[in-house]
Amino acid sequence: MRVYDVIVRKGILVDGSGAPPYRKDIGIIDDTIVKIGDLSGESAEEIINANDLFVAPGFIDIHNHSDSSIFITPTADNYVTQGVTTIVVGNCGYSPAPLTENNREFLEYSEVEFIKEVGSIPWYSFSEYLKHLEALKKSLNVVALVGHGTLRSAVLGVGDVRPSEKQLSEMSELLNEAMSAGAFGMSSGLIYVPGMFSDTYELIELAKIVSRYGGIYSTHIRNEGVGLLDAVIEAIQVGLASGVSLEISHVKAAGPPAWGSVPKVLNLIEEYVRRGYDFSADAYPYTASSTGLEALLPTWVREEGPEKMIEKLSNPNLLSKLRNFLERYGIPEEGHSDWDKIRISYSESHPEVLGRSIEEISRVWESDPVSTIAKLLIEDKGLTSVVIHTMNDEDVTKAVSHPLVAIGSDGSVMRFGKGMPHPRNYGTFPRIIARYVRELKVLSLPEAVRKMTSLPARKLGLHDRGLLRPGFKADLVVFNYYTMRDRATFENPHIYSTGVEYLLVNGKLVIREGKHTEVKPGRFLRRS
Repeated sequence: MRVYDVIVRKGILVDGSGAPPYRKDIGIIDDTIVKIGDLSGESAEEIINANDLFVAPGFIDIHNHSDSSIFITPTADNYVTQGVTTIVVGNCGYSPAPLTENNREFLEYSEVEFIKEVGSIPWYSFSEYLKHLEALKKSLNVVALVGHGTLRSAVLGVGDVRPSEKQLSEMSELLNEAMSAGAFGMSSGLIYVPGMFSDTYELIELAKIVSRYGGIYSTHIRNEGVGLLDAVIEAIQVGLASGVSLEISHVKAAGPPAWGSVPKVLNLIEEYVRRGYDFSADAYPYTASSTGLEALLPTWVREEGPEKMIEKLSNPNLLSKLRNFLERYGIPEEGHSDWDKIRISYSESHPEVLGRSIEEISRVWESDPVSTIAKLLIEDKGLTSVVIHTMNDEDVTKAVSHPLVAIGSDGSVMRFGKGMPHPRNYGTFPRIIARYVRELKVLSLPEAVRKMTSLPARKLGLHDRGLLRPGFKADLVVFNYYTMRDRATFENPHIYSTGVEYLLVNGKLVIREGKHTEVKPGRFLRRS
């Protein structure tokens, strides 16, 4: 009689392929699924009674920002309680490496919370960063992309500079080093400093290198509002010219002037998929986004980095110019200035404003919105964060239900109770099942699971995860379909989701009967 380490017994298997559910047992030895079938006569050190529960591959968050916060909270409670077993970091053009003297100030500014914990950034090259990720004991798996903005700043700093051929070659060398070390691709953030200063040629030349390694190019495109379609066309140009596998990050239509554009974006992606190109996207199931407050300011305020930005915002003449600009053109990309839709999610200097809108704070402070923004950014040293209610339900539903769109949270591992973050950090994956499968019925359960498992796994090239198959790694989520629910709200975001009864990462129980076991079997996964 064969002895297994774990048997998941009598579960209803949603195997990640999109196929209908079926009831079978799963036998696990060490970190691997070795048998799926009738194991009623077999024994195991651990038997999970999954009768009337659903069993799926662990969810893969293809768009995550826990590049350094995973070191601070390696148990990743707010993700494992959602059923997530793997996160992909290094998105939107930012990764914490490579570090050089050209971007040290920029990275140290971005990693201020991490530095408070550990004292200094303990790596320089991307391969050194990956070694730290690998050595870290953590509760889930981590996949890394290298950020184009970080590569650019490592060579050029953060200014509006066009690279010479020599400088582009230096960026290419750093990218080669990252890909050789095991990065799964490169991301860009084309609304952020310094990625916004790149041109399409630069992106194509770097994407060619990623393509040679079989990696992906994941892009926060140059405009998600009134210029959305032009920005998508630029991303497609990069994909076509380089041959890279293209991933359009958190596809959305931001701001009322752009509403209704998401189907057009999806049609563009479909057209090139029909021609044989590996183009796809990801999305999160909310009508609000979240970013740094400074991202709402025009380029000419941000272009020289955070210290210069704070200096500019202290200048009354510039504030007057900024006020006139926003009154005439609205927030860049979105074409409006509805300050009631922008709420503070983090402010170290003014915790009393958390959850309040710019408009509300301005009334209390007897100030105008631009002066309020300047005061917050100056006193927070540029690190104020916001939640922006900027999308409509119809566009979000179209995005998250499309077969070429994977689910990504765009959130990060975080400490419970800090600030008023976007609820996506706690509820993205259960919300897909609760709202879009059970409530709206725009997705079947097998299709929803496919979008959170085998679809991102295939995109990344994780060939032994994302499906329930013998020989695949034992990353499994066992959940109650009827209680699977996101509970985090914009008003009360620090609430864990319900419904995940058991979670196995590499064959080890991280969630048992709904409770975190504090076990840390997660791995850093290198691109092979």
